[in-house]
Amino acid sequence: MPLPLSLTLRDARRVTVREIRPEDREGLHAAVLSLSPDARYTRFMTAVRDLPEHTYEAATHPEPQREFALVVLPEEGEARPIVAGARYASAAGSDCCEFAITILDDWQGQGLSTPLMNTLIDAARAHGFRTMEGYVLSANAPMRRLAKRLGFSESACPDDASTRIVKLALAKD
Repeated sequence: MPLPLSLTLRDARRVTVREIRPEDREGLHAAVLSLSPDARYTRFMTAVRDLPEHTYEAATHPEPQREFALVVLPEEGEARPIVAGARYASAAGSDCCEFAITILDDWQGQGLSTPLMNTLIDAARAHGFRTMEGYVLSANAPMRRLAKRLGFSESACPDDASTRIVKLALAKD
């Protein structure tokens, strides 16, 4: 999907999906702080209130060969806070990337996850990755259902019974 992408959500709100920029640092920080404790735990798989400063710096400066990151902003209103984000990252030299997606509580269930995931998948394929995977809490049924709909396989995480690994073959051999 070409970026920026304009979407109309289920509740008729309109948003813009675009690549993250260095100037999004404060907005990203505000978005993380505005997540409910449950949403933060679902995303980061640990109880955190905030992230270290270097994490925000790295998140807003993705390395083009290894990372790709998106933010979602409302199209209306003076304040246009970041309401969702999605990214993938890989280890240097790896042909597998790991995805993550975060949607603020008030914006969940509005149809953002599918276009965000499809955009990540398209970008990962275009950058030559062969596999995309994600670590999903077993209790995160919405993400697990989305992954299944998008063709991801699911398996147990060998190191953590509370986590599932979802994996998608990107290469069309």
